[in-house]
Amino acid sequence: MGNDDLDRAALTGRAGYVAILPTADAFEGPEKLIGAAEVWAQRMGATVKSVPVFTRADALESHHAEVLLNAAAVYVVGDSPIHLRSAIMETPVLEALRQQAHDGLLVAVAGSAAALCDPMVDPRGGAYAIGLGLVKGLALITESESWGKDRLQRSLDLANTTVVEVPSGAALMLANGTWTTHGDVVVHGLLPE
Repeated sequence: MGNDDLDRAALTGRAGYVAILPTADAFEGPEKLIGAAEVWAQRMGATVKSVPVFTRADALESHHAEVLLNAAAVYVVGDSPIHLRSAIMETPVLEALRQQAHDGLLVAVAGSAAALCDPMVDPRGGAYAIGLGLVKGLALITESESWGKDRLQRSLDLANTTVVEVPSGAALMLANGTWTTHGDVVVHGLLPE
């Protein structure tokens, strides 16, 4: 509920369903996440369609990409950026997300947001890995309040790009070429243009 106002503002004027892509929670009980999305949709007055892409084989199925392309908005949710990356890299699903980012509304939450960047912060230790590349030149440390001081400093020391700390309940948004921060976001460097 922490970002309901931001979600309402982002969804204003968008007709149609919101697609929920829970790939990053494939091994963490995605049914709980999908249930939470349905409760969220009731609060938003929206209709949701869950897109059951949990494996690379799922991401290669064009009908899943079509659901994403035809959505008023797509929310990429879940906490495993590494699984998300490996499941959708170079697939029709990734191309659908790229199109939504360009022409529609793409929202990524928690670890999923980190995976959309290149480089991507590996949550296991804070090093950098190749991400999905929807946002280049930016690395996100999501749920940064859960990171210890040493781990955070190690990631900052290893960085050769802009790094943004996004704690729970905060948001970094790009709309119409302009970045905005909401909540206790900390930006290390310059945001890409």
